[in-house]
Amino acid sequence: MLPVASIVLGVGNVAKQPGETMSNYEARRTPYTILIVASLVLTLSMGLRNSFGLFLNPMVADIGITSGVFGLSMAVQNLVWGITQPVLGAIADRIGTRPVLAASALLFALGILLMGWSTDPRVGLGLGGGFLVGVGIAGTGFGTLMGAVARATPPKDRSWAIGVVSAAGSLGTIAIAPGAQYSIQAFGWRDALLVLVLVAGVMAILAMFIGGRSSTQASNDTGQTLKQALAEACTHPGFLLMGAAFFACGFQLAFIATHLPGYLVICGLSPSTGANALALIGLFNAAGSYAAGWLGGRYNKSFLLASVYLLRTIAVAVFLMYPVSTESALTFAAFMGLLWLSVAPLVSGLIGQLFGLQHFNALFGLLFLSHQVGSFAGAWMGGIVRDATGSYMIGWVLLLVVGSAAFAMQCGMTTRPVARMREAGQTV
Repeated sequence: MLPVASIVLGVGNVAKQPGETMSNYEARRTPYTILIVASLVLTLSMGLRNSFGLFLNPMVADIGITSGVFGLSMAVQNLVWGITQPVLGAIADRIGTRPVLAASALLFALGILLMGWSTDPRVGLGLGGGFLVGVGIAGTGFGTLMGAVARATPPKDRSWAIGVVSAAGSLGTIAIAPGAQYSIQAFGWRDALLVLVLVAGVMAILAMFIGGRSSTQASNDTGQTLKQALAEACTHPGFLLMGAAFFACGFQLAFIATHLPGYLVICGLSPSTGANALALIGLFNAAGSYAAGWLGGRYNKSFLLASVYLLRTIAVAVFLMYPVSTESALTFAAFMGLLWLSVAPLVSGLIGQLFGLQHFNALFGLLFLSHQVGSFAGAWMGGIVRDATGSYMIGWVLLLVVGSAAFAMQCGMTTRPVARMREAGQTV
């Protein structure tokens, strides 16, 4: 079943029944409302984030920056995303998702505005595209939204629900990436960024419908402090190995999202091929993420994660074995799309399985920090390699190395819940 169809069918099942009390109706309706809003916000947030690579060549040509400068700003964006994710997650755990989501969306819009209209690249790319957009993605992305969905969904449906949101998180790229490329060609890159500002503003409006701190959050309160939760996670071998593998995940994805369009141009393909490749990643990620959520509710999540890392690495190796063409680029993008965000429902499920839900956002954010340090390294490395060699080949080889390491580390992960969860007999 397609993600959108799943959501629509779910909404159809929450109509108020004859004789049903309003309290029961609200209890059934709330999870689907959160699921829909989270899906819409994530699809816009990830669609914006995955489209920034399209602006590399126009900005290099127009304002004289280097690929390394642009790559560094995207690296800073990913690093700030990772650093602020645990903080925003902890705030959302405490006060609810709505205020964090709304404020982050506005910062997202401001960052894109500066990126397009500041005359100083240090302000536009550094403060705007790097810092402010990084904070905006953190507050409108997985770390904030997954906790809201996980708490609102019954345990038996949790992996499926997170898979639906992860799948929806890629659909925006299908429209936003080609739309951004068309706007760049028709109006110029600065006006194209203004269109993206408006898209970011829509997320702030949607935030009003996601609700505040839920009663489910209160019911999951075990009395454990945030400090205790972080200490517990950081001494769990499985959590540490999963975090190390997540670094490699971010390294691979940030390199591809930031530099694949530029690499294809170097190989003689048109800029539109890069935009279409990003759109295909989004399209096929919808199916891959939904499948991962479904499979995660039935099979070993750690084994599935290891399989994702292995298949990504094989896909990169096969892509490099053959001459680059439009067909090979789009085929590679489609296959990578199947594996793109499929890690999200699996990682989310493992966090809940190991530690419970009280500090879910903070723990996901801490894990995601490792992912984003990898993203920083991958995005920056790509720009440095291109400036130094005129080619991305060294970068592609490094993707093979870190992907293989991620597979090995994830295979070694233990999925045994912490003693607190075992003693309480909790399952999530």
